[in-house]
Amino acid sequence: MISDTDCMEHSTAVTTGGGEKTSAYSDKDHPTPSAARNIVMSSRDNDSHFSGGGISFLSGSRNGKISYGYSSIKGKRSSMEDFFETKISEVDGQMVAFFGVFDGHGGSRTAEYLKHNLFKNLSSHPDFIRDTKTAIAVPLSVDHKPDRSDERQRIERAGGFVIWAGTWRVGGVLAVSRAFGDKLLKPYVVADPEIQEEDVEGVDFIIVASDGLWNVISNKEAVSLVQNITDAEVASKELIKEAYTRGSSDNITCVVVRFDPS
Repeated sequence: MISDTDCMEHSTAVTTGGGEKTSAYSDKDHPTPSAARNIVMSSRDNDSHFSGGGISFLSGSRNGKISYGYSSIKGKRSSMEDFFETKISEVDGQMVAFFGVFDGHGGSRTAEYLKHNLFKNLSSHPDFIRDTKTAIAVPLSVDHKPDRSDERQRIERAGGFVIWAGTWRVGGVLAVSRAFGDKLLKPYVVADPEIQEEDVEGVDFIIVASDGLWNVISNKEAVSLVQNITDAEVASKELIKEAYTRGSSDNITCVVVRFDPS
């Protein structure tokens, strides 16, 4: 979650933060290539639903590409606190792709700040390309919830407490245990990421989404819904539609990234 007092939500690819989830599907044995030329397209369906996408052609390949699509809707919430970023650029002579979804709570300012600054801050780190564990992360598919035994122990060792208030909450307030911001809950709520380095060789696509999707759709269901949809924007819109149909009460944002080396 990300709030004005917050953290990054349920994401994958080159992101960090708390409460994150990854969905990926593969049936080919091929490496993920670096990206080069980028084409971006977008369309606004109405004031509450924004979607678009882009294609980045791969260096040294005439037909190979990375394509991505995004879709975001306010949903049943009175305000929109989700932000997302899709960026492909050159860092130290290498093409780097960043896809992030930032799910705010208690306001949108921190989520908006991360959209505009997280990739810039990561890519300016001196070891960004040389040491991915220092500067870049593929998050674990385990939410940072305060009822996780390891998270609860960490919070209690720091002098905090976790109680039930509709759900398990740090200090009876926050339902996530790691977040950017939430300074009133420091040092119990931290922004330290859990870092896991993943080889995406053979991955066909990646789904990055906020709680509004993952609260009602499992990883396996998300993959099944879009594995045969080759247009990444259409896939992201399908997932948003399904989450809304299933009764999601949150803002819903989704980014789908497809790898095509052919």
